[in-house]
Amino acid sequence: MDQSFMPVTPSPVDDHNVFMQPEKVASLPSTCVIGRVREIAGGSAICSLDPAQLKAIAGHEDATVAMSGQVGSQVKMRVGELWLLGNVRDMRMDDASGVILSCIDFLGEGPEDPATGSMKAFRRGVTRYPVPGDDVFTVSRADLVLVFAAEDRPHIEIGTVYPTEDVRGALLIDAMLGKHFALLGSTGTGKSTSAALILHRIIEKAPKGHIMMLDPHGEYAAAFSSNGMIFNVDNLNLPYWLMNFEEHCEVFITTDGSERERDMDVLAKCLLAARSKSRIAESLGKMTVDSPVPYLLSDLLGAIQAQMGKLDKASDLGPYMRLKSKIEELKSDPRYAFMFNGLLVSDSMAPFLSKIFRLPAEGKPISIVDLSGVPSDIVTVVVAVLARMVFDYAIWARREPQRPILLVCEEAHRYVPSDRETKGVAVRKVLERIAKEGRKYGVSLGLITQRPSDLAEGVLSQCGTIIAMRLNNERDQMYVRNAMPEGARGFLDSIPALRNRECIICGEGVSIPIRVRLDDLAPQLRPASDDPLFSQLWTEEGDEAGILTRTIHRWRGQGRG
Repeated sequence: MDQSFMPVTPSPVDDHNVFMQPEKVASLPSTCVIGRVREIAGGSAICSLDPAQLKAIAGHEDATVAMSGQVGSQVKMRVGELWLLGNVRDMRMDDASGVILSCIDFLGEGPEDPATGSMKAFRRGVTRYPVPGDDVFTVSRADLVLVFAAEDRPHIEIGTVYPTEDVRGALLIDAMLGKHFALLGSTGTGKSTSAALILHRIIEKAPKGHIMMLDPHGEYAAAFSSNGMIFNVDNLNLPYWLMNFEEHCEVFITTDGSERERDMDVLAKCLLAARSKSRIAESLGKMTVDSPVPYLLSDLLGAIQAQMGKLDKASDLGPYMRLKSKIEELKSDPRYAFMFNGLLVSDSMAPFLSKIFRLPAEGKPISIVDLSGVPSDIVTVVVAVLARMVFDYAIWARREPQRPILLVCEEAHRYVPSDRETKGVAVRKVLERIAKEGRKYGVSLGLITQRPSDLAEGVLSQCGTIIAMRLNNERDQMYVRNAMPEGARGFLDSIPALRNRECIICGEGVSIPIRVRLDDLAPQLRPASDDPLFSQLWTEEGDEAGILTRTIHRWRGQGRG
């Protein structure tokens, strides 16, 4: 055995104690024996750990060594000339033998450096297995530095790997974005700030990127005012004619059952007639009701009126009158002016996509779409249109130089709910399709939610990288547990115990599952999501009349001025 490892000496007093006695430990090296392998399975092993030895290493100057053997920590086993790295899933005392039994999930392996006895490279997966009776060793800081090294691959550093003080936790950009990611965490855990941190780091690494974030609460405008474009109901100017037929139905049709079917038939005929009047339609060889061709709302109303004139019985007027009434309501209501505006009838598709997708980025590669001012009855349709624009653009631009787009969806459980009876079918369909097919077309999806259990089944499993912050709800923990890979199970029990700004990351974006203390973010780069300090704010007073006057003015005008 290499001189850097502590020998294992059986005790002459107790046959069960086959481990080194703590009183013999004068100066512990960074790699020493703490247990033995008992059972081996395809992806894990049952090992017995010596409580005395774990207590002895607890004071080691290397925090990584000191943590070895604890739940969520890493240990290693020698297999020939390889080191096999594993993660401690659980621990339980075996009263009969006085040892601790632990399940170790295999993570990967690397060749041993003969000069130092540590690993000199690391790769995921296992090709060779230990056998019962083999030693279990501590893992050192040097081992983790090598495991987490990402210098040769594009990456962003977001924090410090627990329990070390200086080993940096990195996310591999191509692997994380190429297979989607999810950021999960209960309210108040620092989820929004963590999302801003990750996006800022991506922007620093890729200043010519193309990111669109859907922000339902208006939190992120403050975080990206210097390096992003902010859109809200005052400047979004989303043309209504970009909606496809399904989205038109969700906005214009309010009936259910058989009446809805009749209304849809009428709308399909009239919408196609209105689109056909556009000069653009004349240059198209084929046009469908879904084609994003500009049309006048007055032309749509005219088509409805013309169809009404062809009816034989007044009893058939119902679908036409309902559609006409709804369209006129949307035209006249100032709350919908950002979308249903007569000024949006021109062919503004190219400039709209350019500004919303940041093509070109012009130093601001992220667009924040503040949805807080969008009326609640059409917010899901707005999200559906924007998300579908991302996906449709990627499909129809396949013959062009590729411009991958990252779509980040905050409060994702609102738009892809587990309840299939919920309204908003169009947005659910497009986000599910992006989750399943988006990466083939260069569309990356980032989901942020505080209630992963409320997400549609299968959507979270499409996310190759999961960033889990503290989750207090047991259903949410179970949902995340099912989505995480087997090797990360040892971390899962610590999810309820994570501190604020701590997270567990597993999947494609990291070499192995890690627990990370996230970096602090400068105040001007943080979202406006801080909780109010009641104890402080309730000691302040002044200008209440002015506050009420200005608030009521914005309230009545449905604006932000």
